[in-house]
Amino acid sequence: MIAAVASAATVLGLTVATATPATALPDGLALTPPMGFNNWNTTGCDIDEKMIRDMADIFVRDGLRDAGYQYVNVDDCWAAPERDPVTKRYLPHPTRFPSGIKALADYVHARGLKFGIYTSAGTLTCAKTMPGSLGFEEIDAQTFADWGVDYLKYDNCNNQGVDAKLRYTTMRDALKKTGRPIVYSLCEWGENKPWEWGADVGHLWRTTGDINDTWSKTVDIFKRNAPLARYAGPGRWNDPDMLEVGNGGMTTTEYRSHFGLWAMMAAPLLIGADLREISREHLDILRNREVIAIDQDKLGVQARVLSSENGLWVLAKPLAGGDVAVALFNETEANARISTTARAAGLPQRPGYQLRDVWTGRNYQSAGVISAVVAPHATTIFRVKADALGWPLREPLVSAGLELTAPAPGVPGNLTPAGMPFDATVSVTNHAVVPVLRPRATLTAPAGWRVEQVSGPALPVVGTGQSAVAKWRVTPPAGAEGTTAVLRSGTEYTVLGRGRVTAAEETTLSVPKPVPQGVSALSDVAWAYARNGYGPPERDMSNGSVPAGDGKPLTINGVRYAKGIGAHAVSEIVFYLGGRCRSLVTDVGIDDEREPRQQGSSAFQIWADSRKAAETGVRTWQDPAIGISGDLTGARFLRLSVTDGGDNNSYDRGDWANPVLTC
Repeated sequence: MIAAVASAATVLGLTVATATPATALPDGLALTPPMGFNNWNTTGCDIDEKMIRDMADIFVRDGLRDAGYQYVNVDDCWAAPERDPVTKRYLPHPTRFPSGIKALADYVHARGLKFGIYTSAGTLTCAKTMPGSLGFEEIDAQTFADWGVDYLKYDNCNNQGVDAKLRYTTMRDALKKTGRPIVYSLCEWGENKPWEWGADVGHLWRTTGDINDTWSKTVDIFKRNAPLARYAGPGRWNDPDMLEVGNGGMTTTEYRSHFGLWAMMAAPLLIGADLREISREHLDILRNREVIAIDQDKLGVQARVLSSENGLWVLAKPLAGGDVAVALFNETEANARISTTARAAGLPQRPGYQLRDVWTGRNYQSAGVISAVVAPHATTIFRVKADALGWPLREPLVSAGLELTAPAPGVPGNLTPAGMPFDATVSVTNHAVVPVLRPRATLTAPAGWRVEQVSGPALPVVGTGQSAVAKWRVTPPAGAEGTTAVLRSGTEYTVLGRGRVTAAEETTLSVPKPVPQGVSALSDVAWAYARNGYGPPERDMSNGSVPAGDGKPLTINGVRYAKGIGAHAVSEIVFYLGGRCRSLVTDVGIDDEREPRQQGSSAFQIWADSRKAAETGVRTWQDPAIGISGDLTGARFLRLSVTDGGDNNSYDRGDWANPVLTC
């Protein structure tokens, strides 16, 4: 075996290089975040050379190469189970890649693209179907260079406890020794805070555990990666994992947010969908050149978070040339107005600003406020320019739309219990220098719903910073429990020289069923709303993976429970009580469903409306179950919360075991 550096240690019979000083990055690679494709999110091990060739062809045919996507990468399972007995080199899998990896790389290169490959800093890769590179770093690096590899994803499985920085530095040095420029991706899951040391080791580093094609996991990963902006820059990128756009588990609105937020965070943009099957709508998200330009901006600054109160996020990303990209992201379940100012975003004082919506391509003028009524799970992104001349030619920036009062703190605003009135507000707010005229607002509800207009827009002229507001009191009828309904709202106003501007939107409401009277196992009761970190919450089983119904028996520290709810941080489960319940009693803890390396931790909370009825503090995978109870007297809603324990671990399966609800 070839030693990676001069000194070495022996771990489980393997020769593993010890730390030796080496020339630090940067080396001129990955000066903007890498863009490309990786098969893992859509195929896992079901991969072959034909698919990779197809992806390269589609990059060219459908304009992805021209939009900036370069790398066509193969993930796990590409190699034979054993190395060559003589040379110790990797052998391509004989049935998946019969033509060999070099031939595949040549095919990709012939189309003006670059080729990437995968292995792990351990004895086996994560799928355990092929050898890892631990102890074989120089052999493997030279093999990759000989094949024409341009990008290496280096995973973290089966690493035998060798120090993470040592493992990744050893491969860095081996790659450098080959003399071939290879972008080096540290897939270390954020376990050892690679953002603090990765800039001298690789070009990008994973900051979190694996993503999956769910909204809750996408938001969870965004929240973990967003605070790390100061560590990113040209040649050194925070990596919140690959894109799920097009895989089918989220809505188009959610996929736009996913793509837009990754671009704001200057994240690598690696497509994780099968491009042979993706819809045109989702492909167009990936090809949006204005969003890509924000991600690929030469200044290389990751957006900073300006605010995030109550799930309403504002991010600002300075761009080369002086513009600033501003994202208004609504994490919640109801429409919400989100606002900031050009000055807060870092722009100089000007009498007016130009704002370009990068999703719609429309251009606006603003006197300095950047605002929109943002739909649930949506993200509005403006490219803002401090412009001394051009802004008067643009249409006024007006934030208009429907906003609802939430039925209780922490409960989605689109949950509307039967017989419980709620306020619906339709407003027109002018942020431009010029006025808008004759505002009008409308609201209609389904037949049988009570709708009373409380006030209407009274301003004939809406000046800068003014709002024309119409309010209604809306009451769902008795008997509507368990149904959904659509509210339709509209706004109109006149712009001098442009005529009448109209907009309409639909908002879906859910009328929850109240829980039954008496004593119930909570897992037998219908919840009104749930979000979960990894697939859906499960009844009477642990939270397994992404598909529903794939869990195992609920088990906490060896104790099995027949009844309960298997969740995964970050999780919120809401039940409608209607003020009729007294208490919830339950055991809680971290489920035993995990691999040895998955040492989860979470905290558990019971909320009765805005009152925290019980909490545990952080519980770890080593702790036995603990019993908690919450007083629910008078509460309209029960909310069960499982939070991350603060260790950046993505395997926090938290169980509500034998929960008993008394009403």
